Amino acid sequence: MATGPSPITTTIIPSKSESLFLKLIAERISTRMRGIAIVSSFIQRDMEQETAKTLMAEIMDMVQND
Repeated sequence: MATGPSPITTTIIPSKSESLFLKLIAERISTRMRGIAIVSSFIQRDMEQETAKTLMAEIMDMVQND
């Protein structure tokens, strides 16, 4: 997923759903920013795969343009 050191993740408050998505987005942001990323979300129901891909792309676009 990234070059350089592998990101390390720690879950502080476990998610009821979409925990894999949150872990992936936190790892990608922290790797891109070369720092710590705290990710929180409120997702009422399970996301479809296409929705998760689109959301991931939009978030990474915001991070890269910052």
